[in-house]
Amino acid sequence: MTRDNGILADGAIEALFASGALISEAPLDPDQIQPASLDLRLGAKAFRVRASFMPGPAHLVADKLDRLKLHVVDLTEGAVLETGCVYIVPLMERLTLPAVMSASANPKSSTGRLDIFTRVITDRAQEFDKIPAGYSGPLYLEISPRTFPVIVRRGSRLSQIRFRIGQALLSEGELLDLHARETLVASEAPNVSGGGIALSIDLKGTGADGLIGYRGKHHTAVVDVDKKAGHGIYDFWEPLYARGSDELILDPDEFYILVSREAVHVPPLYAAEMTPFDPLVGEFRVHYAGFFDPGFGHEHAGGRGSRAVLEVRSHEVPFILEHGQIVGRLVYEHMLDRPRSLYGLGAGSNYQAQGLKLSKHFRPE
Repeated sequence: MTRDNGILADGAIEALFASGALISEAPLDPDQIQPASLDLRLGAKAFRVRASFMPGPAHLVADKLDRLKLHVVDLTEGAVLETGCVYIVPLMERLTLPAVMSASANPKSSTGRLDIFTRVITDRAQEFDKIPAGYSGPLYLEISPRTFPVIVRRGSRLSQIRFRIGQALLSEGELLDLHARETLVASEAPNVSGGGIALSIDLKGTGADGLIGYRGKHHTAVVDVDKKAGHGIYDFWEPLYARGSDELILDPDEFYILVSREAVHVPPLYAAEMTPFDPLVGEFRVHYAGFFDPGFGHEHAGGRGSRAVLEVRSHEVPFILEHGQIVGRLVYEHMLDRPRSLYGLGAGSNYQAQGLKLSKHFRPE
C-alpha cells in the first residue's frame, strides 16, 4: 500500500536517479541503496579547514572553503584523516529535489561506532544534516575523527541520506498502537513520550565474563574504513566488564560502545531513528548513527532479538550510568511503500541479529 506522506523506499530512491533528482559522478555501488536510505560517497578531495562552519542563507560552501581551507588532501589513492582535525569533502552525489521532497542525513552505523563525527552540509544551509524541500545543488560532508585516525578514499561511504515527502512521524498514540501490534521494543511497559519510545542501557553484561562494552584506546594505529575485519579488537579497544554494581562511570571525553537492554524491532512498513537524548537528564550523548532501516530486528529477516548498539560519550564531568537507565528514544516514521529488500536480507546488512558488537572493521577474537 502506497501512502501520500512518508520515507522513500529503495525502489523510489532508484527512480530518483532515473528522473535526475539524484545525480552521481560515477555508477552506483551494487549495495549503495539501502531499504530506506542511500549511502553517500566521498569525492576525490578533502579540504582541511580551521574549524567547522555553517554556510548560512547567503553563502555557498565552496565560497567558505576558499576562505577557510588550510590545505587540500588527495583521496584518490587513500589518505589519513587525523583525530581532532576538521575536513570538508565534496560528495559524489548531488541533488535536484522536487518541491515536495526533503531529506535528512546521518552517519552510517559503522561510522558512529568508530567515533567519526560527520555532518552533511548543503549550500546556503542553516542546519546540518537537513536538506530542505526542493534543494538543488552539491552535497558536502564534514568529517572529524574523534578517537582513531582513519584512512578514507574516493568512494568511501561514511554517511547516508533519507528522502521524505510530507510529515511522516508517528504520533505517540500511533506509536503505542504499533507497539501493541508489533512489539517495537522488548519492554513490558514501554516508555513513550516526546514522540519516541525509550531505550535503556544494559550493564548486567553478557557471556561468562560479564562483558558490558568497550572503551576506545588513545594513540592507536589507523583504521581503514573500507577494510572489513582488518583490525584486532584489543589494539583499539579496552573491554569493560560487570563488577556486580550494575553501573558504569563515564569519564569525560572518553568514547564507549555499549548496548541497549531492549531488543529493537522496525516493521517493514516503517523506518526508525535514534534522536539525541535530552541533556537535562545527564551530561552525555548517545548514538551518533541514528537510522534504523525497515526490517531491523524483524524475525522474518533474521533479526529477532536485535539490540541497539550505543555510542556513548560523556562531556565536561564524569557521569554514572546505571543498568536500566533511559539513554535514548526511537522515533518511527511511515514508509511511502514497502522496500523491495529488508534490512538483514541485503548484502549491506552488517548488524542484523546483533548484541554488543563493534563495527565491521574489527575481527572477532
